[in-house]
Amino acid sequence: MSAELLYALNELEKDKGIDKEIIIKAIEDALNTSISRASEPGMPKGRNTRVEFNRETGEIRCYERKVVVDEVTDPATELSLEEARKMDPEFEVDDVAEFEITTRNFGRLAAQKAKQIIIQKIREEERNQLYELYKTKEKDIISGTVQRIERNNRGEKTIYVELGKIEAKLLQSEQVDGENYHMHERIKAYVLEVKKTNKDPVILISRTHPGLVKRLFELEVPEIQEGIVEIKNIAREPGSRTKISVYSHDENVEPIGACVGQKGTRVQVICDELKGERIDIIKWSATPDELIANSLSPAKVIKVFADESEKTATVIVPDNQLSLAIGKEGQNVRLAAKLTGWKIDIKSESQIRATIEEELFAGSPSDDEYIDYSSDDEGAQVITLSGDDGNDEMSGEETDMQ
Repeated sequence: MSAELLYALNELEKDKGIDKEIIIKAIEDALNTSISRASEPGMPKGRNTRVEFNRETGEIRCYERKVVVDEVTDPATELSLEEARKMDPEFEVDDVAEFEITTRNFGRLAAQKAKQIIIQKIREEERNQLYELYKTKEKDIISGTVQRIERNNRGEKTIYVELGKIEAKLLQSEQVDGENYHMHERIKAYVLEVKKTNKDPVILISRTHPGLVKRLFELEVPEIQEGIVEIKNIAREPGSRTKISVYSHDENVEPIGACVGQKGTRVQVICDELKGERIDIIKWSATPDELIANSLSPAKVIKVFADESEKTATVIVPDNQLSLAIGKEGQNVRLAAKLTGWKIDIKSESQIRATIEEELFAGSPSDDEYIDYSSDDEGAQVITLSGDDGNDEMSGEETDMQ
């Protein structure tokens, strides 16, 4: 058994990367515990034993230690001076005598313990290797196959995705409304968290996290991989629409074009993976007015009045762009606010004009009060409101509205 055991340990170390020394130490500890607790006829429990595994031959030996005393009061841990000197005449009181023992059935016990320890350590090491492997994939994308679909007593659906040697869990809260998952379907998902347990690691994945969109762009757009184009922020309503702001560190590289790709090929791949989710790519700017205006794309903006202290902004848009700027059920402005971190209030030209006229007729503007909104964009209207010697004056210059 000795040579066979040593061979098996060497093979495990070579094939599975399990440190042979860890298993040997575990076998020694397990055997030592078993022998010290066990008792044979006439032998006390609680003996002080030591098990030694020969790393060269695979042979296992067991030793017992006892303190040399004049009179034995604890046979489990003490040895009389008379008995000690039968082994070695040099022994004195308080010396520790160590001698090899051969317990009954020691060979069978050693074989059983070795087998149990090896199986246990193989499982532990495989779990550890799986954990270490997938822990590095947190905040990354993995691909797997739908293995099974289960519902709990509340009707919540959990999708189990096979990754090879382990499954990942796609909880109901991380599933996109309207997405249907079918058995054996291959899907991509974002790794939220990898948890270590006494059994296999638990891998939680998501189809709703903004990180999924971010990683898809990083994988699809070389300029992002190379650090030329940077994703600044993402606002997402999963399954419906996403806004992403991008910035180029190279003035010769247009960030939106890089993300869209020739004839839209790059962004189309991402939309397809997201089951048709709409993606708005906007140019990031350090200037709040410009960033907010861009964030409302595809709507055209005339003017942005931003209050940086309150992080609120009033945005003026052409009448025919109001619905587009707000979006269906407020989605466009809601995503823009989330993307920029600003509270955004959208007004049409007509609404602003009506407000100004109301204030004029009410005589609300005071002396020296001045309101100006203008834009170089085609279709812009310039309105100037000023106070001069108590008389209000309004002049308007219009260009053709497209």
